[in-house]
Amino acid sequence: MTENSQAQPAANPELPTQYAPAEVEGKLYERWVERGYFEADEKSGKPPYTIVIPPPNVTGSLHLGHAFEHTIIDALTRRKRMQGYETLWQPGMDHAGIATQNVVERELAKEGKSRHDLGRTDFVERVWQWKEESGGQISGQMRRLGDGVAWSRERFTMDEGLSAAVQTIFKRLFDDGLIYRAERIINWCPRCLTAISDIEVEYQDDNGELVSITYGDGDETLVVATTRAETMLGDTAVAVHPDDARYTHLVGRRIKLPLTDRTIPVVADEHVDPEFGTGAVKVTPAHDPNDFEIGRRHDLPNITVMDERAVITVPGPFQGLDRFEARSTIVAALRAEGRIVAEKRPYVHSVGHCSRCKTTVEPRLSLQWWVKVGPLAKAAGDAVRDGRVTIHPKEMESRYFAWIDNLNDWNISRQLWWGHRIPVWHGPNGETVAVGPNDEPPTGEGWSQDTDVLDTWFSSGLWPFSTLGWPEQTPSLEKFYPNSVLVTGYDILFFWVARMMMFGLYAMDGTPPFHTIALHGMVRDQFGKKMSKSFGNAVDPLEWMDKYGSDAVRFTLARGANPGVDVPIGEDWVQGSRNFANKIWNATRFAMMNGATVEGPLPDATEMSATDRWILSRLNETVAQVDALYEDYQFAKLSDALFHFAWDEVFDWYVELSKTTFFAGGEQAKVSGRVLGEVLDVTLRLLHPIVPFVTETLWTTLTGKESVVVADWPADSGFRDQAAEREIEHLQQVVTEVRRFRADQGLQPGQKVPGRLDLSATPLAAHETAIRQLLRLQEEGDAFQATATLPVAGATVALDLSGTIDVPAERKRLTKDRDAAEKEKQQATAKLGNEAFLAKAPDNVVDKIRGRLAKAEADIERLTAQLAALPEG
Repeated sequence: MTENSQAQPAANPELPTQYAPAEVEGKLYERWVERGYFEADEKSGKPPYTIVIPPPNVTGSLHLGHAFEHTIIDALTRRKRMQGYETLWQPGMDHAGIATQNVVERELAKEGKSRHDLGRTDFVERVWQWKEESGGQISGQMRRLGDGVAWSRERFTMDEGLSAAVQTIFKRLFDDGLIYRAERIINWCPRCLTAISDIEVEYQDDNGELVSITYGDGDETLVVATTRAETMLGDTAVAVHPDDARYTHLVGRRIKLPLTDRTIPVVADEHVDPEFGTGAVKVTPAHDPNDFEIGRRHDLPNITVMDERAVITVPGPFQGLDRFEARSTIVAALRAEGRIVAEKRPYVHSVGHCSRCKTTVEPRLSLQWWVKVGPLAKAAGDAVRDGRVTIHPKEMESRYFAWIDNLNDWNISRQLWWGHRIPVWHGPNGETVAVGPNDEPPTGEGWSQDTDVLDTWFSSGLWPFSTLGWPEQTPSLEKFYPNSVLVTGYDILFFWVARMMMFGLYAMDGTPPFHTIALHGMVRDQFGKKMSKSFGNAVDPLEWMDKYGSDAVRFTLARGANPGVDVPIGEDWVQGSRNFANKIWNATRFAMMNGATVEGPLPDATEMSATDRWILSRLNETVAQVDALYEDYQFAKLSDALFHFAWDEVFDWYVELSKTTFFAGGEQAKVSGRVLGEVLDVTLRLLHPIVPFVTETLWTTLTGKESVVVADWPADSGFRDQAAEREIEHLQQVVTEVRRFRADQGLQPGQKVPGRLDLSATPLAAHETAIRQLLRLQEEGDAFQATATLPVAGATVALDLSGTIDVPAERKRLTKDRDAAEKEKQQATAKLGNEAFLAKAPDNVVDKIRGRLAKAEADIERLTAQLAALPEG
């Protein structure tokens, strides 16, 4: 197979009787780190393979989503390392502006203080202190999972180098006219007191109210509907569609705004849908993004009616009320004036909430910094369209284009203290100067730095190249940029991925940040429901790792990883993966105790049995299949292929078939022992990227070599033996059918019965001893009675079941089951023969009935054969 097959025999091939993950995982991981297996050398001549970690928040801890994503990335990088690539998995953490500031502010609150008591400088110092003492616990948890990251290269989005990168790209964008400052409607959190990005807004259906209000008096009246009555204090117009004949006479006139001493114009705007509601909408430019655009088109004033804490600021009876208090008070006042013409409660509608504190987000006009994304977004779209970047799975491309082709300018300023402070100085006469990392900021009276910080996504958007030393032209940047692949969830395709694409193409002269975007789904519970503490179904992966081992958690997650599809997971599945790890352990231990060896070259095929040639042929086919599935990011399929090959073909069939050879000893036992050693060597290497700990222990014990982490990835030698595969498939058919009959008769798997085996019409004569052992067949003996005769795949198996089953009772049970199958067949046949039914029934219903018919026919055939095989009586 490879040079790894020419290993020396293990010095001590003994293994403990049981695999105890907790006793080996931590020690193995520290050994890997100490030996530098995960580090990357930019000076090597090996081809590069680079993946960056989606930087977890410094406030975060390992959750199942992390464990899932990290398992995929670790498998990719471990395999590429074994294939001879200079592999870099770049680690690091995000400073997570709002989340981190909230954590530290809560700590201060316990002391009876706020950030304002400390002041900006001391507060930021306090956050850095918290970061050093308490932040980043996820790093230790990543070690528990087995993440093979280059720890010496760990970065933080606010370390010195990345700060220089942020300042550099800000100044370049500013100088190129791609960053500007303007008043726009933004998402505002009245609790966090900052603008927040779209991704930080979570929408949910809330029970609100819809009230219809009469504006104007006499013949000049209109009815508008709103869920936010408090914003009417900031209305500066009512808009109708230009072609709506109901309101043509009012366009251009001014009408009375209730509860105020103001009049507002009626304007005609094509944005209004005349078919929706009354066809008239209130326009509040300072508190609604659509209204803001109407206001710009009609030169309407912007009246802000709330402060940053969502408290009403308009002088009058509502001043000082919270927005929700004001809502009910204003509705009551309107009702008292007879201006409420309809009320609907509850009115369920989608409302945005801050993802950090769950406060209802308020659209608010605010002076902010923006990135002009037009040219940047076009470049990001072109890079996918012309094939420089591939999105996997391909069907996600349409979602990417739908977003990137319609991207609005990006609000990048946040009203926080923790984060990259915007590198702009304002002068006494309105001057604005952007300052790079090597520039001296302007000084003198009246000059001050902008108080806002940058959106966290601004710095994380630089991650693929800032972590490699950009803006300096470092050897690491030259070697490892662009990244080979980005592995991330489809849920942040529009946010983090889009920003990295835009910034990478802009900063790196048109070279995209990665060749491939491999998108995965979200981890859900076993019923497909989103995991959440509020739902009571959230899982701490560390608990599962403690209970079942990290390999079991990793393998479960990998088996659910279909590209772009959500991943269901339940504890019983993790337990099943733990059983798989135990199976690998026990079978390898048994094999090594019974002749499995990696010593010397493989014997010539002419010296091997058909069983040996079969398993080597299947092994090579598995290598080829797994390689193809890795290249297509089909982790679920490749994990399933490895599971069935290892458990079913190697352990349940090859090892069992070879037992008689091993027990007999001699030259054939040596040949099979070397074949089994080869199969174990390759299988353990194939499994290693997904289940690294158990495979490391077994492979090093089997081979006596240093570590499977730096072993060669298996190659398909091209060896195939179709004849041997057909022969063993024939054998499997015989054994499987007789085992099924035994089970149907109620025999225990290990229960031996007298049996006669006739293989004369098959090519299986050389396997008689093995078949007898697999079927638990005793020699016939003088008192043998063939009470059941089974013709199976050319072979004849006669069993003496006298004394082992109640024949009349078994015949009655089988007859009853066959009658039920006959009835099911008749019903399904009748429905499929009914033309009227077929004409109306959905395709899936018809397919289901066809499936029932096929199953009924198969059951009838099977039950009839079992009845025929029973003895008379």
